[in-house]
Order: sequence, then C-alpha cells, then structure tokens
Amino acid sequence: MNQFLTEKSLFKIKQPEIMVPGTSSERHAKVGPADLWEMKRRFQFDFLLASGLKPTHKLLDFGCGTLRGGIPLIGYLKTGNYTGIDVREDVIREGIRELDEAGLRYKKPVIECCANLSEINFNTSFDRIWAFSVLIHLEDHILRDALGFISRHLSNDGVFFGNVNIDTHKEGSWQGFPVVYRSFEFYKNIFREHQLIVKDLGTLQEFGHHHPRLSQEEQSRQRMLCAVKSL
Repeated sequence: MNQFLTEKSLFKIKQPEIMVPGTSSERHAKVGPADLWEMKRRFQFDFLLASGLKPTHKLLDFGCGTLRGGIPLIGYLKTGNYTGIDVREDVIREGIRELDEAGLRYKKPVIECCANLSEINFNTSFDRIWAFSVLIHLEDHILRDALGFISRHLSNDGVFFGNVNIDTHKEGSWQGFPVVYRSFEFYKNIFREHQLIVKDLGTLQEFGHHHPRLSQEEQSRQRMLCAVKSL
C-alpha cells in the first residue's frame, strides 16, 4: 500500500445517483460522472491529508469546480485558509450553493471565477496548491499560463499536486474542454520553464481512485504529479 494512504476517510460512499435536472445530481455532473461524486470527493480529501495537509496550511484549489473536494477541505482547514478558483461562472455559482447547504460560510473561504490567470494575484502564497482533473483539460499555451500562476503563488516550501494523462494517446474532449495526453518528459520540461521540479508519484488508482468504467490500461495512464520550487 502506498505510504500516502495512511489516513482513514471521514466520508462514506453513497449509492450512485440518477441525474435529475434541478437537483444535486445535475450539479455533480458539471464536474464529472454524478455517480462517482462521493468517490472523487473522498479521494481528494484522503489524498491531501495523507500527503501532509494540516489545518494551518493555506490551500489553493485550482479548478475548484462545484466544491466537490472543497467542502470537506473547507471544513478541515482553519478559517480563511481555503481559496478556490475556476474558469466557469455557472460552476462557481453551484459551488456557492454547495457551500451554503453545508453551512460553511463561517469558514470564510475565498471562491472566485477567473478567466485570465495572468491578471490574478492573491498577494499571498500557499502551502499547498491542488489541481484535481484540471491539467488534463489544458492546451499547452494555457498550461504555461497555469504553471506561471502556480509558481507565483506557491510558497518556497510549498507543494503542488495535480493529475495528468501520461501517454501519446489520441486527444479527446469533455464538456467542451480538451482531454490531453502528454509524456512525462513533456511535463518535466514545461514545469522546469516555471522553476518547478516535478515528480511522478504513481497512478491515481494506487492512491484509492477507482473508476468502474475504465480499463486497467486506461487507469494506468492517470498519474499524480508532485512539484516543488527549484530554489
């Protein structure tokens, strides 16, 4: 068992939901398969805790979506320590609804819609930056902007985590976004351009992410990257 899998989840998996317009199922489907919502929420929380996230850490959830992973993280972190950004306004609105339903406004998270990463500066640094199922949807020029943003906002002893598809597989699409596949050598070079040293930690499956409709070969392409600043 991977050394990161040392913490027990605080959440139980619910039965799969049937998507019905105007319900939480429709909200869940904005960021992936609705029936995998709980698994993906639990995976994010468990992974980050097992990799060393503390309540005192400042976390940037890059591509926070509808706060699928954000809700348990906001509850775990000290007040004001969670920041989430996403490019889609409708998704951010659903995330705010999720926050209200969870009764977590008092934790004072910062949740913003951002269309241009080069124009955003939070004037602070983060101990952890988390990008779950985000880099896999970024074309190369957008990835460069994202890594520049991440490098500017990552503290000198901070850690970035994000998953990618490692392969030369044909690219696809999802809800209007591309689904990209690149070699690890590509990621090493493009991270280095932004003074970041990157490491491949292993497959998502090794960390507890199990997709019931993907083959073992497909899941073997889904890798978790870890990056730190090259000082």
